[in-house]
Formats: sequence, C-alpha cells, structure tokens
Amino acid sequence: MRPQKVLDIEILKGLTKVFRSKGYEGASLKELSEATGLKKASLYHRFPNGKQEMADAVLNHLDEWVSNNVFQSLLDDDIEPQIRLKKGLEKIRTLYNDGKETCIFRALSMQTGVELFEEQIKNGMNEWLSTFREIGTAFQLNHKEAEQKALQVLIEIQGSLIVTKGLGDISIFENALKNIEQNYINQ
Repeated sequence: MRPQKVLDIEILKGLTKVFRSKGYEGASLKELSEATGLKKASLYHRFPNGKQEMADAVLNHLDEWVSNNVFQSLLDDDIEPQIRLKKGLEKIRTLYNDGKETCIFRALSMQTGVELFEEQIKNGMNEWLSTFREIGTAFQLNHKEAEQKALQVLIEIQGSLIVTKGLGDISIFENALKNIEQNYINQ
C-alpha cells in the first residue's frame, strides 16, 4: 500500500477552512479539493459519501478538539475555577484564531446545512452549555444562575464572532471573552 501523501489532519484543516468561510452550500468540490491538496477522485476515495461526509468529519474533528482542549480545561476539578476559566477561554481564542475564524456551527447552519447537521449542531451547543453550567457551579452559582450564565456565554461567543467578522474588528471578540471572565469572577 502506498503511503498517503496528505495527512488526515491536513485534510481536515483544509476542509474546515473552506466550510468556515463558504458554508456547506457555498463550498465547491473544487475549493475543497484545492484546500486539501487532493484531486477530486482522491477526495471522493477518502469521503465516498461526498461533501456531507466531509462536513461530518469536520464537525467530529472540531468536536474532539473542543472536548480535549476547551472542555477539558474548564472541567479540570484539580484546578481552581478562575484558572480553569482562564485556560478554557484561552483555548477558545485558539479555536477561533483570536476571533478571525467563523464558528463551524454558524457556517453549517445556513441553507441546506441546517437540515443536514441540525442534530450535531444542537448536541454541540448543548455540550457548550453543559460545560459552562458546570464551571458556573464551580463558581458557587445555583443551578438556575449557572444555566443562565452558560446560555449568555454561548450567545456572547457566537454573537461576538458575527459582529467581529461584520465589522472587521477582532477587539470585539477579545472584549467578549474578557466580559465572560469578569462575569464569572465578579458575580
């Protein structure tokens, strides 16, 4: 068997970049092929079910990254909540390249994508809510307060990414992360 010329992680990075910037409908096979460094035939060999399987792979890859980095940092009971929160927010900065990257949930929830990936997006958002609810309880919030704060975090992150992109000002995303930190620490 010949060794693969393009590593799987590089393929996923290329696919992620295209789906984040173009969405599901807007991502052409030509762009996906170019971004991965694979010819269309090789891309279909790796993803026989086409573009939907590629987007599924991207969602799974990012879900794993978020779980292993963001959520693991936020849920580490061996570290005090303030440090966990700082680490988690730093991983969120990395995930969104300091606010320069679009959230994959947003990118795949447009047009046809919302029907295809609705369950994955809903599950992913529920994981974010659950994790921030847990950090809220670590900050001694009651269940209702932790729930409300978790929802506000999700809204702030998603909203700031959209406004950052729309205005071309990454300080909006950075300020949102600072506000999230302050809202937990100064509650």
